Amino acid sequence: MKIKTRLGREVEVNEDYTVDQNWEHFTDEEHDRWDRLYARQAEMLEGRACDEFMDGLHLLKLSDGGIPKFEDLSKKLMERTGWTVVAVPDLVPDEVFFDHLANRRFPAGNFIRSEAQLDYLQEPDVFHDVFGHVPMLANPVFADYMEAYGKGGQRAMGRGVLKNLARLYWYTVEFGMINTPKGMRIYGAGIVSSKSESIFCLEDNSPNRIHFDLVRLMKTDYRIDDFQQTYWVIDSFEELLEATYQDFGPIYDELEADKSIYPADTVLEEDKVHNNGTQAYAKAGGRLAKAAS
Repeated sequence: MKIKTRLGREVEVNEDYTVDQNWEHFTDEEHDRWDRLYARQAEMLEGRACDEFMDGLHLLKLSDGGIPKFEDLSKKLMERTGWTVVAVPDLVPDEVFFDHLANRRFPAGNFIRSEAQLDYLQEPDVFHDVFGHVPMLANPVFADYMEAYGKGGQRAMGRGVLKNLARLYWYTVEFGMINTPKGMRIYGAGIVSSKSESIFCLEDNSPNRIHFDLVRLMKTDYRIDDFQQTYWVIDSFEELLEATYQDFGPIYDELEADKSIYPADTVLEEDKVHNNGTQAYAKAGGRLAKAAS
């Protein structure tokens, strides 16, 4: 079937919205762009990203020259955690996304950002998806969490709580942080694939850093167009997996009964707070407001 991407391209896709990666379609300039992005991010993530992410990055050899071939990545992941990487031309519908994750398939964008978008891209491209997400899929505990999330999404379809479940993905898989014996570290793909947010989330006093609480997190709004006002911190990936393995039925009942949502900068008295942020960055208008001024 044919779909139209958000970039206006008409693309023939399979029923599960996948396409052939067709690695040969990437230009030399695009491979060079990947190499420069990789070199910049990998260097600045030392001491900022968690060991699990850095281990996956080196294990999968994502710096072997240009955009990785998904077939090669999938072979390495399959041996370690049973996951594969599949190419998609754009974001996929919720039910398709959940089915991929539930079956240990990670859908990755089959395009790379332009030179002008090197520092900021709202749409997930191959660098965000592969550099940001795939290294954590080499970690057995996090790999199990991602499968559990996909199965949880399938169960949530029709319950009217998908927005709450999306917040769980956003605040963990995309923008999660972890407390380690070496200090606070990052693991979320949205952070590790962004130079500026990797520094901001750890070193700026502006954002809140609050300890992970499943229901509280699922009732908290988030930013899609700028740095986050709150980051949620886990102590271990086992903590994250355990929270996801519980019966979500009572949680969904609670969310359906009380549909109130906290603003993104909220700190409650009962929160376990690692940093009560000043919110100075957001109050000043953030990056996008500054860029437009």
